[in-house]
Amino acid sequence: MADYTFVLTFSLPDQEADPEAYLDALYEAGCDDASVGIGRLGMIGLDFTRQAQSAEQAVRSAIEAVRKAIPGAELVQAGPDLVGLTETAEAFGFSRQNMRKYATGHTAGRAAFPVPAFIGEPTLWHMAEVALWLKANTAVPVPDDLIAVATAAARINHDIESRRLSRLLELA
Repeated sequence: MADYTFVLTFSLPDQEADPEAYLDALYEAGCDDASVGIGRLGMIGLDFTRQAQSAEQAVRSAIEAVRKAIPGAELVQAGPDLVGLTETAEAFGFSRQNMRKYATGHTAGRAAFPVPAFIGEPTLWHMAEVALWLKANTAVPVPDDLIAVATAAARINHDIESRRLSRLLELA
């Protein structure tokens, strides 16, 4: 078993509900391995460090535990997935300027940096792609568990977005 660190963000079934009201239920449902963020009305974020056989199993078991504790809660996002340069640099222990050098191609002899998932303010990349690129093209130590969790988060977020798009297309 390994430890996997990830974040899950849910919208609450009652958008007016105080997220603090769910803390005991989350603990009782097995989310005692999470720090809970309740800063936004109608939303709840959980920062997990969970032991499991795989990253996918860790994330999916945490999702089920939250849904057990808060019936009707809807998963909005899993992370780490979409990240900016600052978050990425922090994850790997170097400066944003160094990360920017990689992202803008100012490092000779390396394969092209991954294409952004979103170009804007801020520009965002998939953490799994950046981590795999760093592992293949630099001496930066990239933990395998980070790649596994970021890949699981990207897969889950893809499923969330696919369902949202399907609902949108039904309305159109």
